[in-house]
Amino acid sequence: MQQIFDFKALVKYRDRAAQRLGTVTPVLEELTDRLLDRLDDTTSRFSTALDFGGRGVLAPMLKARGISVDSADFSALLAAKAGGTPLPLPGPADFKLTQARYDLIVAPLSLHGLDDLPGALIQFRRALKPEGLLLASLPVLGTLHELRLNLLETEETLTGKVSPRISPFPELRDCAGLLQRAGFTHPVADIEELEFLYANPLALLHELRDAGEGNALCARSRAIPPRALFPAALAAMPRKEGRMVARLRMAVLTGWAS
Repeated sequence: MQQIFDFKALVKYRDRAAQRLGTVTPVLEELTDRLLDRLDDTTSRFSTALDFGGRGVLAPMLKARGISVDSADFSALLAAKAGGTPLPLPGPADFKLTQARYDLIVAPLSLHGLDDLPGALIQFRRALKPEGLLLASLPVLGTLHELRLNLLETEETLTGKVSPRISPFPELRDCAGLLQRAGFTHPVADIEELEFLYANPLALLHELRDAGEGNALCARSRAIPPRALFPAALAAMPRKEGRMVARLRMAVLTGWAS
């Protein structure tokens, strides 16, 4: 399998985020609320849950529903601060999850840095009890599309070459198929489209950093970028009401273990 993401860099960014999450907590809470709305669409009752990468927001919400929570993260620091029983994960290939332990697994925007997404979904299915529910969200194609293009065009203008700075995202139409391939029943993938407005365009980059969303691509440039790169790319972003617009296309995935 082709290696797209640098796992050590991903962990490093998430370790740093453990000290900065307070600045992005309101955004994470809104996005997690939208994900957990799907729990209200089912009559099932859940008692044991795995919080996969919830960054201190998800576990308290699940516990408020009377659910016992294990908080898993590749960053031991984030796992310890997540709010559930800490469960540091050893690596991306094998999460070492106990089979048939949980009746609910929730993964809020925490899967898009994995090379083997189908393999991760299979591990989740095995960790679920029969009739258990997987609820996950991830950015899909179209997320930060304008920023991706602006960075490529600006860097080429400034240096004559380009390097990837935003992760590749799957297409929405592929997400339900991934669940089905992993053995989930009644797979559903729908879309939430959100716009974020910034008076200070650099605040977008600061929020991505504080959430642990640094550039962990293996093919990323290690060179210091030109000083003009980010200001020029952000200046070309779309505007609304005098503010810069950044778009998130968030797929919400639900699937049941048989």
